[in-house]
Amino acid sequence: MKAGIIGLPRCGKTTLFNVLTGRNVQTGGYGVGSEPNIGTVKVPDERIDALSTMFAPKKTTYAVVEYVDVSGLAKGSVQDAGMASRFLAHIRNVDALIHVVRTFESKTVPMPEGGIDPAGDIDALKLELILSDLAIVEKRIERLETDIHKKGEKTQEHELRLMQRIKDCLEHEQTIRDLEVTVDEARLLRGYQFLSRKPMLIVLNIGEDHIGDTEKYRELIARNAAQGMPTLALSAAIESEIAQLDSQEDIQTFMDAIGIQEPGLTRLIRVSYELLGLISFFTVGKDEVRAWTIQHDTKASQAAGTIHSDLERGFIRAEVIHYDDLMKYGSIAKTKQHGAFRVEGRDYIVVDGDIINVRFNV
Repeated sequence: MKAGIIGLPRCGKTTLFNVLTGRNVQTGGYGVGSEPNIGTVKVPDERIDALSTMFAPKKTTYAVVEYVDVSGLAKGSVQDAGMASRFLAHIRNVDALIHVVRTFESKTVPMPEGGIDPAGDIDALKLELILSDLAIVEKRIERLETDIHKKGEKTQEHELRLMQRIKDCLEHEQTIRDLEVTVDEARLLRGYQFLSRKPMLIVLNIGEDHIGDTEKYRELIARNAAQGMPTLALSAAIESEIAQLDSQEDIQTFMDAIGIQEPGLTRLIRVSYELLGLISFFTVGKDEVRAWTIQHDTKASQAAGTIHSDLERGFIRAEVIHYDDLMKYGSIAKTKQHGAFRVEGRDYIVVDGDIINVRFNV
């Protein structure tokens, strides 16, 4: 999974990136066009920890998320500066966008022009993404019309009609996410990597005085949900303090003191998975315990291909135990005794938490 972290200048997104990745890159608005910050994060998963304790493998491998943090995008920059287009190019190949929105006040971080306005900031960045996509669509329409009318390439008429629909959608300041498309049209759009079509998670970067209290943002959260954008409220500054604590005991004590049950970053990763429709299955053994990330509704043979293409090509069957059953009975042998060890065929739909051993022959 790869996610792009975006936001207006001084919203706290690079602070959030630093906490997520353990990096210490410069914050404070490092300028449109700057190279992106890139870092990878292990996905916290207590199930992997428990499986590693049970099997004592030589190696434990967690699922990984890659985060791309790009410089703050000022309002109007897509129209006014070519640098903004290069900035946006860094996030066109991500799977999802995380829009960090400032709601906190600070004596050390200058106030944005016009004051704190989270709804306005969400709309402003939405418009920048729409304008960026519109520029691409207009160029593509021009090219398609040339190919059809001058070169007689009638096979491209379907794509032209789709692009014209998208252009109309964008000109009405609607995202491409809002447009209903067929399966064939969705396949056609995949190569364009439109920004306003990507799943988006809104992260409200709140002040310490609003930790655990999101009631004042209830209407905004509902509005975002109506537009297909889940919302998460956390304080990047508080998360930064948590990340600097040495022990789990200190972390728990700190969280108890400020009234939160788990780090916001754990919630962020979980919600990101849900947004993209991702689940994890596991492979276990003395050599390695590993988490694998797949889409919901993935067949067993396709999941096998995530491990290695030979496993999908030569798939025979999958031996499946659910994590909960293994924890309940305590060993693979006992899951067999209680009928919790299953043999599934290639069309079995893998469930989050399945432990799979693939039998294959090539």
